[in-house]
Amino acid sequence: MNAAAYIFWIIFVIPLIAFLVWLVRQDKSKGRIGLAVVIGLVVMVVIYMYYKHMFAPYTKVYDF
Repeated sequence: MNAAAYIFWIIFVIPLIAFLVWLVRQDKSKGRIGLAVVIGLVVMVVIYMYYKHMFAPYTKVYDF
């Protein structure tokens, strides 16, 4: 992994995981809020990927 990948993990992934763990522990209804947050994030990412045409075969993924 290069430096950009480490920075991404440190800034985004680790705090997100820590937040989700905290949220699930605070939830009294067996983690339903945490599950809803994860499902919401996945749906938003899939919509973004379709919007940016990242699922289309034989196209540039990173055309700015």
